[in-house]
Amino acid sequence: MKEINVKGQKRETTGKKASKLMRKEGLVPCNLYGEKKGENGLPEATAFSVSFSDFRKAIYTPDVYVVNLNIDGQEHKSIIKELQFHPTTDALLHADFFEVTESKPITVGIPVKLNGLAQGVRDGGKLNLSIRKIDVTAPYKSIPEVLNIDVTNLQLGKAIKVGDLNFEGLEIATPSQVIVCSVKATRASRSAAAAAAEEA
Repeated sequence: MKEINVKGQKRETTGKKASKLMRKEGLVPCNLYGEKKGENGLPEATAFSVSFSDFRKAIYTPDVYVVNLNIDGQEHKSIIKELQFHPTTDALLHADFFEVTESKPITVGIPVKLNGLAQGVRDGGKLNLSIRKIDVTAPYKSIPEVLNIDVTNLQLGKAIKVGDLNFEGLEIATPSQVIVCSVKATRASRSAAAAAAEEA
């Protein structure tokens, strides 16, 4: 997985008013969740803020980043857990991070990359990608930047489902029946099939 370094400062004040003032200064209110738990046993968040310009690279991309957070001198490895955007302006309002370790498995969505020219496409069909990411579970150091899927032998009218896939060292969390990609018939492929049937 790709990594990015981001500096943050602990937030002394929280709430809507404080968050609004931060955003005016180009800062994003954030929470970091990890092993730390409160008296009620629920995960306890570390409230901090980061400069939007420092980590926008990790937001507007299909890639998944490990974010090396430096919060007032304390180092934390994390992944972005959730982003909240303004419903009309798409401005980033808030970010939640989840602390990761080398041994503890995490579940993240990794981009899919289709490799090869499908047989069904050579026969006149059209290749359709149904999902752009597949959820996998593993320690973060074992998770690749992309999931490579060979479609060379995919026939016309056929599909590859999540259950057909296997990646070494990764546990697939997306349901097995979900279709990843398929080759659909086109007008040209149907005409070719009809012509072949007449000749036969």
